Amino acid sequence: MAAGRARDELLLGIDVGTTSCKAAVVSLDGAELAHGRAPVEWERVPTGAEIAPAGLVAAAVAAGGEALAGAPEGRVAAVGVASMAETGVLLDRAGEPLAPAIAWHDARGGEEAAQLAADLGAERFSERTGLVPRPLCSAVKLRWLRTHHPDTERAVRWLNVAEWVVRRLGGEELAELSLASRTGWLDIHGRSWWDEALEWSGASAALMPALAPAGTPAGTAGDALPGAGGAVLAIGGHDHLSAAVGAGAVGDGDVLDSWGTAEALIRATSPLRPERVREAVSLGINVGWHAVPERQCLLGSARTGAMLERVMAMLGYGPERRAELEAAALAAPADAGGIEVEGIAEERTTIAGVGAGASPGLVWRAALAAAGEAAAAILRNMERVAGPHQRLVIAGGWAEGEAAQAVKRAALGPFSATSATYVGARGAALTAGRAAGLTE
Repeated sequence: MAAGRARDELLLGIDVGTTSCKAAVVSLDGAELAHGRAPVEWERVPTGAEIAPAGLVAAAVAAGGEALAGAPEGRVAAVGVASMAETGVLLDRAGEPLAPAIAWHDARGGEEAAQLAADLGAERFSERTGLVPRPLCSAVKLRWLRTHHPDTERAVRWLNVAEWVVRRLGGEELAELSLASRTGWLDIHGRSWWDEALEWSGASAALMPALAPAGTPAGTAGDALPGAGGAVLAIGGHDHLSAAVGAGAVGDGDVLDSWGTAEALIRATSPLRPERVREAVSLGINVGWHAVPERQCLLGSARTGAMLERVMAMLGYGPERRAELEAAALAAPADAGGIEVEGIAEERTTIAGVGAGASPGLVWRAALAAAGEAAAAILRNMERVAGPHQRLVIAGGWAEGEAAQAVKRAALGPFSATSATYVGARGAALTAGRAAGLTE
């Protein structure tokens, strides 16, 4: 904390996620003091989902307002916003959106993704951007929008979700590096826009704001969020990476296992050479810039949480009975009686080896073991690229069960758990504090 700062100054972090927007008021020493949450209201479409960009801002303001309403007295000195990646907002010269924001997971753009791989070269694209050419990339989404929304020809700016929310709160337009790393337009080695990829999308570097790392001051808040007027604004970055900041897993070689519906392993690393980036992507690991200065990140994911939700429902257990299921799994043998769960990342999961004496506890043990092995495989691939990891921190709802932790420990080795309630929002708050010169 900077000398002479009053201890009653507060930091607000907002994490705009896919299902909900979470917010946390944090003290300068990192304690979470109050929380807020609001749903993100998507419109379902055949390919997935989209949303009017104003809805993203509304969710952020609602969650932030609830957190501030429950906070102790104090001046809000800084506000940080983290968000999902890939989803973006196209603006006209008046700063108004020209099209819906397409959900990161939306399937539209399959033909465009194949064309991207053919035109720029799949390996070349991956080595330059740290990504696989697929519909998730913003580059593909923009090309699709250019074809299907003629009004987007009038666009003068693309902003990622957190950047858009900061702008609407009164801030300046910046392109934060960790979010830019997920677009397919960033040359991660030069930390500059890749003109060829932008041109492929039907754009140019003029569409993009200036690049800046997370924690760069982005102006001050106006009156859009009551109680935060005058606060320094900052972009906290990609939500997974902001969670790593909130969990304190940002040292070189640190790994955060964020175990929600989609389980993500995020490893901080020194910048990688192009050939290492190409190798990482071939192993299913994305590479980009972290939400902390001068570090890159390795990111691997699997939808293990979604698989566990399906298995729990099939067994007839709701979330309120999860502790009962965890206790039964903890008492089950490590081999789950020969039961195996396959296809954890698929829409259909297979449970095999069910014999005499099968029970919900055995099946749950097998499901947890499958999730643990999936995470272990990601960790092994990261180590092939960047060497042994130094420390593992685990967070998220699925990590809270006693059996889940036992199986995870057996698969991954020792780990520590974060006590943060909204770890991504906490990270965004701490990043904002750094922008304001209040935290390190």
